[in-house]
Amino acid sequence: MKNSTLSKTLALSAASLMLFVTACNSPTEKAAETKADAMEDKADMVRDAAETKADAMENKADAMDTKIDGVDSAAEQSMENKAQTVRDKAEMKATAIEKSADAKRKAADGK
Repeated sequence: MKNSTLSKTLALSAASLMLFVTACNSPTEKAAETKADAMEDKADMVRDAAETKADAMENKADAMDTKIDGVDSAAEQSMENKAQTVRDKAEMKATAIEKSADAKRKAADGK
């Protein structure tokens, strides 16, 4: 009798799992997941592009002040501040893109 109950439980569990997996793989969810993944890739590209731009700006700033005294010139400091602004703005944009991607996934999940 114990084996019969266990068999029924396992069969029901397997059926429930198959139903869950099928529901998770609906065409709507797959499309939303693909779109959300692309959005997250875009967020990564935004961050990478900003990092490249900011690094170039900082290199330019370093070239402005060749004196190694631990003190940045006003022009160098200004350029470094602009580089940080580039990073900050890109991070805000990338975060907004990721939030949109999360919303797309939740909408497809019906949550």
